[in-house]
Amino acid sequence: MTRFTPEELEAARDRLVPDVVADGLRVLFCGINPGLMTAATGHHFARPGNRFWPVLHLSGFTPRLLKPSEQRELLSYGLGITNVVARASARADELSAEEYREGGRLLAEKVARLGPRWLAVVGVTAYRAAFDDKKAVVGPQERTIGGSRVWVLPNPSGLNAHWTAATMAEEFARLRVAAEQG
Repeated sequence: MTRFTPEELEAARDRLVPDVVADGLRVLFCGINPGLMTAATGHHFARPGNRFWPVLHLSGFTPRLLKPSEQRELLSYGLGITNVVARASARADELSAEEYREGGRLLAEKVARLGPRWLAVVGVTAYRAAFDDKKAVVGPQERTIGGSRVWVLPNPSGLNAHWTAATMAEEFARLRVAAEQG
């Protein structure tokens, strides 16, 4: 993996990272917003401590552990990635409540247009802020967007100590089973 200087990472602030999407996906995973490592590399969930890629594999979504640089391979499994807020920042707490609300509105438009079976938001706090649903918990939601069902997953950031890779993989696997059933 390429090593970046602090200056190179800081230069990635506010960059946009292209979505990995297609029409009719089984699951569209939605991160909070790109971190600086993701923005610097152009690959989603690129920070080495982020557990997204290992958990995706452990849960059975992918047959092998993918590297962030292999993100386009997700499309062959009917999976994609987007974000609630498009701009990159060092930490999610740098985002404003308005950015979350606007991100939720734009995300709903994107989901209605692309029509995935499931939208999976990784991070209950981001989901609550984006969709003004203060009582949301991890798991399937009552909300639908167009014909898409919504599931909230734990945030795979290494900073999320409440969930281990194993317990996250169990929750991701619950979604995988639901997505396979239609």
